[in-house]
Amino acid sequence: MMLPAAGPSPGQTYGAVLVAAVLLQSVCVAVTFLYFTNELKQLRDTYSKSGIACLTGEEIGNFIQNLDLIESEDRAADPCWQVKWHLGKLIKKMMSRSYEENISAVNAERALTLSQTDGQQPPRGPVNRIAAHLTGNSNRKNSLSPRNSSPRKGNGQKINNWESSRKGHSFLYNVELRNGELVIPQTGFYYIYSQTYFRFRENENEDSDLLAQIRNPKQLVQYVYKLTNYPEPILLMKSARTSCWSKKAEYGLYSIYQGGVFQLKREDRIFVSVSNGDIVDMDKEASFFGAFMIG
Repeated sequence: MMLPAAGPSPGQTYGAVLVAAVLLQSVCVAVTFLYFTNELKQLRDTYSKSGIACLTGEEIGNFIQNLDLIESEDRAADPCWQVKWHLGKLIKKMMSRSYEENISAVNAERALTLSQTDGQQPPRGPVNRIAAHLTGNSNRKNSLSPRNSSPRKGNGQKINNWESSRKGHSFLYNVELRNGELVIPQTGFYYIYSQTYFRFRENENEDSDLLAQIRNPKQLVQYVYKLTNYPEPILLMKSARTSCWSKKAEYGLYSIYQGGVFQLKREDRIFVSVSNGDIVDMDKEASFFGAFMIG
């Protein structure tokens, strides 16, 4: 006699249900993980593409050229527009700096080439300035050359003894003083100036004929000459006035000043001559002579 087959026990049924639930939960977790992973990947690709499109969606060259024309409140609130705006400003700044540096280099090279072509030296710096200011020397007897002492003297008496040391206001910068003449060290344009002080003071011990001769109206003249390889000195400037002192005046005072711009060559020499050397007063604040290079 056969016995009927026994069914699964409640414990087996509960275990099978539990295993099925665990498997189902695992499948759900795996599906959810794959879903969100795929979504995150899509978001990342979309963000990356939009970031690149921020720079490539509009021609960056046109954007930079019209940078100042396309600014608006709506665009200012757009993060993509802000990125392109800052990038455009940076590019324009770098391009402008590079252009200025290139232009400066080109101009410097051109100036150097022109100076070498003309046979001149490069532009001088502040250390190589060329200037001179000579003042009168109180030893008046030795200040003027004798009349007609040199065949290349020109008119009047040349002033030989100027004060060139750094006493008072006198100085020499890259200029040589030789026998009352300033020697030009470099070809160029120079401003030349000079003032001569004429003073007559009556002295009771002076001979009456000499006093009468001095008091007679006469021309007071100041000359500025240039010496070159030419046999005779070349007159650059001349200034004159007529003296007429009153017989009742104790002093007779006149001063003559003149100045001008002249082109001088290397090794040219300039000097000052005056008429009536017997009444020239070489006071250092009143009689002076100088020149400086202006280009």
